Amino acid sequence: MNTQKILSELERLYPDARPALRFSSPYELLVAVILSAQCTDERVNKVTEVLFREHNTPQTMLALTQAELEGYIYSCGFYRNKAAHILSASRDIVEKFGGEVPSTLEDLRTLAGVGRKTANVVYAVAFGGDAIAVDTHVFRVANRLGLAEGKTPEAVEEGLMKVIPKPLWSKAHHLLIYHGRRVCHSQRPACNECTLASLCKWRNEHA
Repeated sequence: MNTQKILSELERLYPDARPALRFSSPYELLVAVILSAQCTDERVNKVTEVLFREHNTPQTMLALTQAELEGYIYSCGFYRNKAAHILSASRDIVEKFGGEVPSTLEDLRTLAGVGRKTANVVYAVAFGGDAIAVDTHVFRVANRLGLAEGKTPEAVEEGLMKVIPKPLWSKAHHLLIYHGRRVCHSQRPACNECTLASLCKWRNEHA
């Protein structure tokens, strides 16, 4: 396994790897991550720039009806489900956690409307916890490189946790996302430009 070589090269390539979503509180991050499912971070940032002017706490978010929230987030896609998830999570935060986003992974995962990936991102980014969130980029790149092979995000997450040192989990998440966005594209990966090609399981199998 070339895990260390792969991580070292990714760190060299993307020293600026960090969250692209804009937020100023754990709650804003949580909402932004929910909105980011199958949507670009650029689009989410445009939407939240307007939404968060008046609705950047669970209390102010709950002042909106679902239809009103849908109007704000329509351009993010899947707006009905996302609005329902945001309102459900906001309600749980107010009713179960005194209006503050919980800081433990276990509590984050209990929030209605919050999936495993969202909980992992909020825990790692907002609270500095050790977690690996597997989105479509992480899932694809981890499988292709052979870092962790699995047919579900949960399986890939478990695989990555086994081969990557715990203190690097959050950093690795961002590095894999950057590589997926810039080089290891879904339809046409730029293998000829990839400095990880010699270490890539998928590339070696398809060469």
